Amino acid sequence: FQAEDIGRIARPGNFFDFTRYRPTIYYDEEDHRQVAVPNTYVTFARRPGGNDLLLLHLLEPHSHSDFYIESVVRLLSHFGVKRYCLLGSMYDYVPHTMPLLVTGGAVGQLAAQELERLGIEGSKYEGPTTITTLVSQKAPQLGMDTMSLIVHLPQYTQLDDDYTGAARLMDMVASLYGLPTDSEYYEKAGRQLEEINEALNKNPQLKSIVKDMEAQYGEHPQRKAEERRPPLSREVERFLSEMERKFKDEGKG
Repeated sequence: FQAEDIGRIARPGNFFDFTRYRPTIYYDEEDHRQVAVPNTYVTFARRPGGNDLLLLHLLEPHSHSDFYIESVVRLLSHFGVKRYCLLGSMYDYVPHTMPLLVTGGAVGQLAAQELERLGIEGSKYEGPTTITTLVSQKAPQLGMDTMSLIVHLPQYTQLDDDYTGAARLMDMVASLYGLPTDSEYYEKAGRQLEEINEALNKNPQLKSIVKDMEAQYGEHPQRKAEERRPPLSREVERFLSEMERKFKDEGKG
């Protein structure tokens, strides 16, 4: 929709720790070496005959969190946003061999009906979360509907870019708002799954854990994550590290 970049934080270092969100070096179209600094940015897309979209790429702030959240809420109010939809993910005791589960919540009658139409179950999760969740709590105080869609990712495939999870959320949002999908995500998700299966076949212990996950698949909305998740063995932890390193090396290539 030819979305336009309309704003970003002028001094991102006031909010983010760049030893945790690392800047990256890249070459631009003229082959000049550049540095990309992690930031929160906002883009706007106008859709003929449909909802206009204000897209926020939010990073977890490491400092001045209260001011960060208040600023996001004021931004939504300034542009007259009618609904705030949070898209996110969490690691869970779920298998990669089954369709990824999505849970969520909504404030507002229409938003709740749309979640029900998609078959999204309400989340029963209790535990640590992102401070940006406060945006969803504060927005209804200003008359906005809210919606959240959280995809549950296998805890043993902790990837920087999980294309299966991204594709799952993309399908949900496409159904909600009549948006097109990007076939590239499905292709990358397929390649990732092939590599995960190949690595899994070399790890009998993890393969056994995945079978247990498959047996419990679908139970998670009624149970706390801590009750479902056994501690990972050193062998499985080592497998995670190897998988993470492998995908990072392939990403650089």
